[in-house]
Amino acid sequence: MSRPRFFIEGRRACGQSVALHGADAHKIVAVLRLRDGDEIETIDSAGRRYLARLEIADRDVAARLETLLDDPVAASPWHVTVAQGIPKGQKMDFVVEKLTELGVARIVPLTTERSIAQAGAGKMDRWRRLAKTAAMQSGRSDVPTIADALDLDALLAVYRQDHAIAMPWELAQRVPLRQTLPPIVRDARNVLIVIGPEGGFSHDEAARARAAGAHLVWLGRTILRTETAAMAMLAILGYLGGEPSA
Repeated sequence: MSRPRFFIEGRRACGQSVALHGADAHKIVAVLRLRDGDEIETIDSAGRRYLARLEIADRDVAARLETLLDDPVAASPWHVTVAQGIPKGQKMDFVVEKLTELGVARIVPLTTERSIAQAGAGKMDRWRRLAKTAAMQSGRSDVPTIADALDLDALLAVYRQDHAIAMPWELAQRVPLRQTLPPIVRDARNVLIVIGPEGGFSHDEAARARAAGAHLVWLGRTILRTETAAMAMLAILGYLGGEPSA
């Protein structure tokens, strides 16, 4: 049985005792019902994984770092950012969780011509908490960044210089992704995947993206929901070159 895993801030060393607060402390005591002396794993800001032993006294919870664990991770060819058109309701919660499981490095909430939902401060905080929780549950050694929301033009201005950009669009040329995607990412280190909202991208947005260097790609004969499209792209990248993470 795997040990519960928690993220701790800062660069740490064996022998240190690190206090755990808030949701992490609550999960340890009230949800997992762990006790003083039980073992957990912690990951510090440098991505180093430690075997730690809990020190619980009344409401105070700490972890003493005992052993630096060997945690080799296969090198990934890509650092993947997903710009996700903000969907309605709580669909973005699902997107954040699943893209975290699939190894995304950064998620950018995206506003477009057909966007209805917006990324308020409360939503941003929730998405960041969900990313941390999903990273712990999936055994990642890092937490993906949930970046501030951008509109399409601002996104392209920021990322066009050093990212290979793939933009799924239902009206793109009908060439299978197995043919179009490998050449796009083959020589890239940084990859940006741009996903539209429920209504998709307009012709004008697609034209602006193409002019900025984005590659418009076709995902197949069926039109995928906005919360499905990015997962399909991440899964295919994982097949092509290993986990698409930082």
